[in-house]
Amino acid sequence: MKFNKILIIQTAFIGDVVLATPLIEKLKRFYPDAKVDFLLRKGNENLLEANPNIHILHVWNKKEQKTRNIFRVIGSIRRENYDLLINLQRFGATGLMTFFSGAKLKVGFDKNPFSFCYQRKFKHEIGNGKHEVDRNLELIAEWTDDSREIPKLHLSKDVLEKVQEYKKEPYLTIAPTSVWFTKQYPANKWVEFLRKTDFAGKIYLLGAPSDFDACEYLLKESGRAGVINLSGELSLLESTALMKDARMNYMNDSAPMHFASAVNAPTTAIFCSTIPEFGFGPLSIDSRVLETPEKLDCRPCGLHGFKTCPEGHFRCAENINLN
Repeated sequence: MKFNKILIIQTAFIGDVVLATPLIEKLKRFYPDAKVDFLLRKGNENLLEANPNIHILHVWNKKEQKTRNIFRVIGSIRRENYDLLINLQRFGATGLMTFFSGAKLKVGFDKNPFSFCYQRKFKHEIGNGKHEVDRNLELIAEWTDDSREIPKLHLSKDVLEKVQEYKKEPYLTIAPTSVWFTKQYPANKWVEFLRKTDFAGKIYLLGAPSDFDACEYLLKESGRAGVINLSGELSLLESTALMKDARMNYMNDSAPMHFASAVNAPTTAIFCSTIPEFGFGPLSIDSRVLETPEKLDCRPCGLHGFKTCPEGHFRCAENINLN
């Protein structure tokens, strides 16, 4: 089958966008003459702006005039007359966009309430041993192949140059925070690691501007020389570029883990309340997962984590040691 114009939809969070990039790479390899477009939520567009394999980047503003902007996006999609539309999102808004898209062939997961309009639909099963990347790639296997494709973020020259000053000596990076408390390795455990590690180079703390105070606490409490707080100093892609050449990158089950996978950077991923069997583990060649050695009846307590430990003890995190 020949496709001239293809649209991929993923309007979830930044990690989900990274895990959608294998479709871009594979489709462009199998259909080099096709125009591959991507639809994501406003705020995530800088992740893909440097990707040479994307023709049009559609952006949906979900936070302001959400309904009105849905129909603006639908209008933009319909004007492109797509041959193939792949919807990776499982919620109604993108299903509505797909329904009215005018695309000749619509593909997605059966959990979407508008999946009745798909010509091809697939089950999305968490915990069946498949990685999310493989679940996504199943949607296009009929027209490509069934091999795994690793996530890929394209880094511009400007991005690479921005972080070059931090690479003058060996270094580690730590992304210590998470949106969810129960996904986040405790601050006291990070401090313990910083105090005890025998690594002799720089240690960069990464995060958003909102993570500055949390990272500053680790820096001060550790009392260790060579720890530098870069929270809010680097963009997502600049942080990714810094991870690329680190001796090791430490993070929770969170978006930075997927950034590391997208540049094949060495990864130590800490899973507290969640488990890698959900299908969101690291994919770098040099990667490892750390989990509690204790068999806890309460773990996993949920797919995304909670703001507090439901059991009140948080042993799934406190029992993990980095050193």
